[in-house]
Amino acid sequence: MDWASELSSCWRAERGGDLCGLSAGGGVRGSGGDMSSGVAARCDAKKLVRSPSGLRMVPEHRAFGSPFGLEEPQWVPDKECPRCMQCDAKFDFITRKHHCRRCGKCFCDRCCSQKVPLRRMCFVDPVRQCADCALVSHREAEFYDKQLKVLVSGATFLVTFGDSEKPETMVCRLSNNQRCLILDGDSHHEIEIAHVCTVQILTEGFTPGEKDIHTYSSLLGSLPASEAGSTRATGMFLQYTVPGAEAAAQLRLMAGEDASGSKRQAAAWLAAMHKATKLLYESRDQ
Repeated sequence: MDWASELSSCWRAERGGDLCGLSAGGGVRGSGGDMSSGVAARCDAKKLVRSPSGLRMVPEHRAFGSPFGLEEPQWVPDKECPRCMQCDAKFDFITRKHHCRRCGKCFCDRCCSQKVPLRRMCFVDPVRQCADCALVSHREAEFYDKQLKVLVSGATFLVTFGDSEKPETMVCRLSNNQRCLILDGDSHHEIEIAHVCTVQILTEGFTPGEKDIHTYSSLLGSLPASEAGSTRATGMFLQYTVPGAEAAAQLRLMAGEDASGSKRQAAAWLAAMHKATKLLYESRDQ
């Protein structure tokens, strides 16, 4: 298979759902063979590129980047910013202008002096950011350093697909390339993150009724809801599109009732998924 054919295969996989093991009609992995593994490996290949902001390690094929990623912003043109956009200091030979690599705005050195890792844009080294953006990037570092590892490690849930009344015990985890949710039990399912349209975290701590389901984010709707009340995550409701199907599919994950460490692991996984959902919203809203 030559490069052009392989790229075409990658594109068909992305469009049809096969890259993560999804069939166009259902969501259960079929036998892929060595060729499918080879194509997936090429789709996950990365390259080093230089941008005005610094060196970035990006996917060779843009369609296969992380769903949590952000695009580099357009810099405010120099001629449009004679003064610092934070402190209003006038730029001259001594007071030089600098662009924040996250927001693209123009600042003086005092207001844009921090160099902070910016993994969502795939920068190899820490890059210059304004104070507000640096604070956000520092907070996101916790997701990459801790919560992403929790999602990839996975947790055990009782999973109910669609209108089924019989839940199945499955391990749910995020794929290493961050593009799929993988569910393993008696059956095997993989759901592309790009196809997820709604995430609801199920909590306990409210009185029975409407507030049993606390919506953190609808990825096709409004901004994430505020985190109000003292609650504990016990499950998740997920809606996602299936290529070729008119209606969205859905599933429900519930933490088991046992008192072992698996329940604590499930709660940690749900908390990490909450954070991931917020990042997904930001990426899609960009």
